Amino acid sequence: MVSWLGYGNSATVSIVLDDEETRTKVPVLLEDDGKEYQHLFYDGDNVSGKVLIKLKQEGKKLEHQGIKIEFLGQIEIYYDRGNHYEFVKLDKDLARPGDMTESCSFPFEFLKVVKQYESYTGRNVRLRYFLRVTISRRLVDIIHEKELMVHQLSSYPETNSSLKMEVGIEDCLHIEFEYNRSKYHLNDVIVGKIYFILVRIKIKHMELSIIKRETTGSGPNTYNENEQINRYEIMDGAPVRGESIPIRLFLSAYDLTPTMKDVNKKFSVRYYLNLVLVDEEDRRYFKQQEITLWRKSPLSLKPENRGVVALESTLNENPVNSVS
Repeated sequence: MVSWLGYGNSATVSIVLDDEETRTKVPVLLEDDGKEYQHLFYDGDNVSGKVLIKLKQEGKKLEHQGIKIEFLGQIEIYYDRGNHYEFVKLDKDLARPGDMTESCSFPFEFLKVVKQYESYTGRNVRLRYFLRVTISRRLVDIIHEKELMVHQLSSYPETNSSLKMEVGIEDCLHIEFEYNRSKYHLNDVIVGKIYFILVRIKIKHMELSIIKRETTGSGPNTYNENEQINRYEIMDGAPVRGESIPIRLFLSAYDLTPTMKDVNKKFSVRYYLNLVLVDEEDRRYFKQQEITLWRKSPLSLKPENRGVVALESTLNENPVNSVS
C-alpha cells in the first residue's frame, strides 16, 4: 500500500568507501550461520567515501526532507533488543530538503574517528560500528546501513609473570602446574608443565580447555554465559609420582577476542584456562585460572596507523580445590 501511494523506496542507496579495494576485510559470522566480509578499521582511522543514490525511475522526482550520513558505535543486549546503547554518534548533512530528479552521489568524510572499543558479537551481546544513510521523507524514510569491523590493538605488557598454581585433595592428590606467562596475544602459544607430587587416586585422563565467560548487566541483573572454546587432552592413563607433562597450546587455532573489561558498563569478556582431571569413577577435579588476551599489531600495518592502547591486567585467581 505504501509503495502504491508513492512513498515506498523509490531509490536504492549504497555506500562505497574511498579505500574499499585496498582495505583489509575480515570474515564475520551472521546470526543465521552465514558469513559476510567487513572492512577493517582501527582507532583513529579516517572513514570516508561516497553515498550513491540511484533512482528506480529516472526523471521521476524524489521528494525528501534532507539526506544525512551517520557514523555509529552501538551496543545491543539481545534480551533487551528494544534498547540500543550508542557510545559514538557522528553525523553529516549531505543534502538539504528538496527534490531529486536524477541519480547522484555525495562524498563524505569523518576524520580521525575515535573507536575506543573492539567490535564484538557474542551469545548475549553485540558491539557494532556502522554507517547509516537516511533519506528523510514525510511518511517512510529510506535507510541504508553498512557494517564496519574495528580491532583494538595493544602494546606488549610491561610485566608478564608466569602462573604457578596447585590443585589437589588432602592426602590423596597434589599437582602443581605452571604456565610461562599470564598474558598472551591472540596468535601466541601457551607453554607450561604439570608436576605430579602426590598421586593416591586413580586418574583416568586429564584435559585442558579455554573457557570464555561473557558477562552482561550489573548487580542483581548480572548474567554470565560460559562457552568452552576447545578441549585439549593432556594425558590418557594413570600418572605416577614425580612425573611431569609438558603443555603447548596454539591460540591461533581458535576464534578468540581480546579480554574486554566493563565495556561501556554493559558487558565484559574474560578467558580462563580450565584444567580438569577425571578419575576411574568419573569424578572430576578442576582448577581455573584467568588469563589476559590482547591483540598484537599486524606487521603489515603502517607505523602511523598503529594506534595502540595500554594493556591492563585482568588477572584474578579463582582457587578451586586448592592445596593449603
